[in-house]
Amino acid sequence: MTLDNLLGMSLERIDADPLAIQRLLEAAQRNIADAQVEAISNENRFDAAYKAIMQMANTALQANGYRTLSSKPGHHQTMIQTLPKTIGLDTEIMIVLDALRKQRNVADYSGDLVADSAVAECIDQAKLLWMKVSEWLNHEHPELLK
Repeated sequence: MTLDNLLGMSLERIDADPLAIQRLLEAAQRNIADAQVEAISNENRFDAAYKAIMQMANTALQANGYRTLSSKPGHHQTMIQTLPKTIGLDTEIMIVLDALRKQRNVADYSGDLVADSAVAECIDQAKLLWMKVSEWLNHEHPELLK
């Protein structure tokens, strides 16, 4: 499967915009920092780390000239599951990120508490993805970085 196979179903073509890429990178950094503030609840820390993961996955898609059709259900799932195609992310890491997506849905829609271990894992994965996307951008698309 290629990203082009998803056009019209869950993705659309765009022109990669260096300013949008920069804003997403900066927003992800802020969310990672916020997730590490221990004075707030685990749920909000988890949400901030998860949001950083989404911002980095979105960065990868946009740098490749795609974005999700947010009018269609499953756009978070699409962003995560396309990471092996967008930046060559190991499938094992993508599976962990998808499990965090599912855990976030459970917490958001059921009000379940988020364990310390889940917060730590989400923060670690957000940092890892930030590093991987940043390295990929530096190597593959330096023209999108300021």
